[in-house]
Amino acid sequence: MPNKSMGFDRPKNTVLVLLALIAASAGVRGQELMPAADPGGAVRLFTSDAAILEAQEVRKDLPCTVTPIKPVLGFDLKFHSGYDVTIPLKELAGSENMLTMVFRVTPASRPDEPVYFSQHISVPAIEENAGGPAYLQGNFDVGEGKYHVDWLMRDRSERICSSNWDFEANLPARDRQMSLDIAAATVQPYDTQPFKQEPPVARTQSDGPLNVKVVINFAPQDSASATMQPLDLNALISILRNIARDPRIAKFSVVAFNMQEQRVIYRQDGASQIDFPALGKALSQVNLGTIDLKQLTQKHGDTEFLANLMTQELKDPKDVPDAVIFAGPKVPGQDSLPPETLKQLADVKEPVFYMNYNLNPQVNPWRDTIGNTVHYLKGIEYTISRPRDLFFTWTDIIGRIVKSKFGRTSVSNASSQ
Repeated sequence: MPNKSMGFDRPKNTVLVLLALIAASAGVRGQELMPAADPGGAVRLFTSDAAILEAQEVRKDLPCTVTPIKPVLGFDLKFHSGYDVTIPLKELAGSENMLTMVFRVTPASRPDEPVYFSQHISVPAIEENAGGPAYLQGNFDVGEGKYHVDWLMRDRSERICSSNWDFEANLPARDRQMSLDIAAATVQPYDTQPFKQEPPVARTQSDGPLNVKVVINFAPQDSASATMQPLDLNALISILRNIARDPRIAKFSVVAFNMQEQRVIYRQDGASQIDFPALGKALSQVNLGTIDLKQLTQKHGDTEFLANLMTQELKDPKDVPDAVIFAGPKVPGQDSLPPETLKQLADVKEPVFYMNYNLNPQVNPWRDTIGNTVHYLKGIEYTISRPRDLFFTWTDIIGRIVKSKFGRTSVSNASSQ
């Protein structure tokens, strides 16, 4: 279900209470894809709704302002579009009400294949003198292409607000080689389940399976933040999904940790598929902003934690992958690991990579502790600030892993003959 929110300009206590009630009810039933009512693919609408959408007329019986959201490519490699709606709160004053939104998104290249959505929002009783505007938002995903939207909203009194608009979602010329996770001229509901399981992938066996270990820091960009923003979470999950979808990898080990809590949150060893639901359940137990008393008494506790973690994951005799990939936002500080730790890691032969998620690299261009260690091991650090960075970074990493593994295999075969 897409995210929706309602807010008001005037900081009035009664209005704020109503805001909470409306937002809560909006989250119970979100935007829904309207299924076909018959095998022929037709969607059943109220006659009045169908007439308004077909006429593409703009109505303001229910005063509201609709602002289209320009499509933006997300880290999940889908274009996210939608709309913002503003409505004067006084128009909702009175007894309980129900706002119903119905709209369709039609690909220009498939004019006979519109995709219909509906959304129902319960509105509690609102006092007559309530002021300020209320805000709603709806989202949907599209692939590359041109689209037309016909949209309407009605209340229980059958007052109508309707609008329509066109938009286009396109990759810039330099990114044409990117493979998106949604086909062109395709419309989908906005995905609100970041930890849903990936469908099975047909693994390539021609050159032999690859085995990778991913050590990922699930933490917000701002190390002092007590919450993890949806953008940060979605970007980190997208990094994992890009790796999970590569058909050349047959075996995954995942170690998820949180630098603020200085602990490993989740571990999965040598699996044929990353267990995203289990990872999501483990992450729900993270308490950002809560610091263990023992952490306060340790002067270099963060460095010690990373030293132990990196030593364990890079020197684990039971799990020798074809590559180790560190991922996540920069950890606080630019310290190096203790010399004795680096000495232990000196004989690591597997290629090591760091997918550093950093939305503002110009603010902090220096290497962090993980970056310093990867550099010491002659590994490669990549900065991921935009969706295109994720695509091209993974393309480069998997190419290097393949070259490293089969280069070593060729040398080993030659020496044994």
